[in-house]
Amino acid sequence: MNTPRNIYLNLHTLEDARKCMFDAFKSIEKQMGPETVATPDAVGRVLIEPVFARFSSPAFHAAAMDGVAVKAETTYGASESTPKTLSIDSEAIYINTGHVMPPGTNAVIMIEHIIAGDESTIEIEAPAFPWQHVRRMGEDIVATELLFPRHHIITPYCLGALLAGGISEVIVIRKPNVLVLPTGSELVSYEEAAAGELAQGKVVESNSHVLGKMINDMGANAVLHNIISDDIGNIRETVVKYARSQIAETDEFDMIMILGGSSAGSEDFARAIIADLGDVLVHGVTIMPGKPSIIGKIENKPVFGVPGYPVSAIICFEQFIRPLIAAMLNRSEPEEEIIDVLPTKKLASRLGIEEFLRVKLGRVDDRIVATPLPRGAGTITSITEADGIIRIPADTEGIRENEAVPARLLKPKKVIDDTIVVVGSHDNTLDILTDLLRAKSHVFSLSSSHVGSMGGLVAVRKNLCHIAGSHLLDTTDGTYNISYIKKYLPNTSVRLVHLVQRDQGLIIPKGNPKSIQGIQDLIRDDIVFINRQAGSGTRVLLDYHLERMGIDAGKIRGYENEEFTHMAVAVAVLGKTADAGLGIYAAAKALDLDFIPVATESYDLVIPEKFASTPQVKMLMAIIASEEFILRVGKLGGYHTQNTGKLIWKSSDAF
Repeated sequence: MNTPRNIYLNLHTLEDARKCMFDAFKSIEKQMGPETVATPDAVGRVLIEPVFARFSSPAFHAAAMDGVAVKAETTYGASESTPKTLSIDSEAIYINTGHVMPPGTNAVIMIEHIIAGDESTIEIEAPAFPWQHVRRMGEDIVATELLFPRHHIITPYCLGALLAGGISEVIVIRKPNVLVLPTGSELVSYEEAAAGELAQGKVVESNSHVLGKMINDMGANAVLHNIISDDIGNIRETVVKYARSQIAETDEFDMIMILGGSSAGSEDFARAIIADLGDVLVHGVTIMPGKPSIIGKIENKPVFGVPGYPVSAIICFEQFIRPLIAAMLNRSEPEEEIIDVLPTKKLASRLGIEEFLRVKLGRVDDRIVATPLPRGAGTITSITEADGIIRIPADTEGIRENEAVPARLLKPKKVIDDTIVVVGSHDNTLDILTDLLRAKSHVFSLSSSHVGSMGGLVAVRKNLCHIAGSHLLDTTDGTYNISYIKKYLPNTSVRLVHLVQRDQGLIIPKGNPKSIQGIQDLIRDDIVFINRQAGSGTRVLLDYHLERMGIDAGKIRGYENEEFTHMAVAVAVLGKTADAGLGIYAAAKALDLDFIPVATESYDLVIPEKFASTPQVKMLMAIIASEEFILRVGKLGGYHTQNTGKLIWKSSDAF
């Protein structure tokens, strides 16, 4: 093979080189495929599909303290002046934390609050209240609820929720297998160096270990090959072998990194080998360090020629290899925090080359100052000691003294938030939006906080959210939300977008054992109700019907007991802490409960005008209008989507 010296005839800018790479491997994520792993082994893996809870947690009413389980009503009247005596086993049953509450009990008295007792009785000086020190069924997790959306990265904290929710295994994106191939006759392994003196002209090979750990940190598998000397035949034979071979007979190599041999020396063979076996997409980038970087393709797989100097190798990895691995796993690259810094002296740079300058940072009064570290590409300590990196643009000859410039922190102070914050009324379709948003973007996500419709409007007024979910009924004309927006957001420009119509009604136990027919039955002595919190649209709807029917809310047992979501209402009914609650049909269906329709209402999104054109919200609106969203909402039951995604009203309509 003819191996003349490499000459950089067509240097690419960093932007062009990255575009060339992603254009060549635009569908690389689809090549990875699924892998099923046991839940305890899933930390760091990326979900390929959403995960829903199989079990509620707790799955039963459980004691939250050590003590005695009692029926709260039997303790009423106890005080310091008139202690009450309870019989063991019949009125008070000893119980440990986490144990199932005995039948007929609904409270726990802590062991330290028992003032006296013997084998048959105990004495107490204070009454218990219902559900005191009791973890109610579904308090933490409700069966069928979304635990994590697709493309969520599993953390150690996630294991508790997955296992408690009955998930023993998850389907994740298969880890890419990356071959790291160090080349160079001057290199020796760290094991060889440790066994004796380092011969003159020899260098301890470290790049494969540094890059291997960086590969692993990105969620891929790094396989480190032994050092290959500068022999083009041996290097070519190895690349051919591993470009077509398999690991463990099943997992193919998805990427190859040839370390060293990418520069312009007479023994730099990487370019010639890639050109002979496939295509060289990029050789030479207008960055420093990292100029000799090579991007190629062999057997439709990415093959990189990585510069041998340590800092150049790291910059090459961060700018090309890391983002491609992230694309394979459909996850974002590590967040970069950028702050303005003030160089302590003039920083000269070469015109036409974008420089990544490593700097030390320090706070002086109210300014962050930057001191440059050695610029050599082979100076590994210039990256280990750096607190940040200043990128000097290619179209400048440096940075003037006392000129504030942006720097990327290598020691982050905070995480940049790309989450769409939704505050307001709870609705199960928000789970679908959360999943579909992650399906469309590995950057954006959605976080919803359930504080009721009025709470959502307050959050908009205080600039605490991007979107509020609301279904506030105007009882004077039957419309939803508009009159409330006019009243509570008079100085805020917003859009009102229709999400869904949904069926609201009474959620009752399967089989309707108490023969509940409608809201009029809620005042019966044998019915215990579970309510939604004040300010929620569901509470407004209930109060409207009570007023219309002339029912005194004070006569409803449990009217003062509140939950913050429809699923929490449903699990209260399922767990028999309530006989009925007002909620949406989808919540009843999810837990296989019965449902008595009361009304069909509009659930809308209140979007401040200043956020309506942001990429996050625009993407969310596109998802809402998509057929996939409509189909998935339909499967929940109790929803109507004829006008989903339509703009109902804008603040300007009021003028």
